[in-house]
Amino acid sequence: MNLMQWFEKGLTADEYITGMKVNQAETNHIFEQFSLSDDERDKLSTLKDKGLKAIVLTEDWCGDALLNNPILLKIAAEIGMEVRFLLRDQNLELMDQYLTNGTSRAIPIFIFINGDGEEHAVWGPRAKQIQEKVDYERGQLPSQDDPDFKEKQMAMYKKLVATYQVDEAIWHTVADSIIAKLKK
Repeated sequence: MNLMQWFEKGLTADEYITGMKVNQAETNHIFEQFSLSDDERDKLSTLKDKGLKAIVLTEDWCGDALLNNPILLKIAAEIGMEVRFLLRDQNLELMDQYLTNGTSRAIPIFIFINGDGEEHAVWGPRAKQIQEKVDYERGQLPSQDDPDFKEKQMAMYKKLVATYQVDEAIWHTVADSIIAKLKK
């Protein structure tokens, strides 16, 4: 399948969010609370009505998706970009073309396409600054063979997800990262 066919196969934002079993309230919270800054809107002005579309590879259980997806939807609304969601685990043929570091099925992945269905840009799974924060937190964990590793790893993820839901600076870091990728 080409990218336009993948796009057409995807769920609308309403279909995706309505069908969420995990993180629906958290996703909606960020969507309701986040607003693009004037500077972000200015940066996006050249992308308005360019016919861009976004394919989002995601899963509702993903903490990064609950942060990034609603921010993408705000950007999309600002520039008139259609967005479709594909569940990663049901679309591995596409996912495996967009592996992080060539090995990881990390999500979300945003595949931006033009009106002809050609790839314009790819973003994800995290903004660089957020990745650095996650890497730092991972560096604080005990070794994987430590009996407390799993418990501490889960606590770390819960802490990150809690921060994602309230830290507006993180929201704007994500928005700026997506916007920079779109403008390349």
